[in-house]
Amino acid sequence: MNEPRDEEIQSLLKQAIAPLTRNLERDLWPRMLQRLDERSATVPWFDWALLALLALWLCFSPQAIPVLLYHL
Repeated sequence: MNEPRDEEIQSLLKQAIAPLTRNLERDLWPRMLQRLDERSATVPWFDWALLALLALWLCFSPQAIPVLLYHL
């Protein structure tokens, strides 16, 4: 590209992207901590079903333990 075209693209980019000069009105970290405390750590039923299937698989075929360990 030539020099005038580069300057034109640069000026268009400066017009399109406004500079970030505003500050936050408040601190977001205490709000984030509050949201984390509100949420309880629940495990979905599908995870329990997968764990049960894994336990059954290992009980009925113990030779699968090395296969599982290899893939971990």
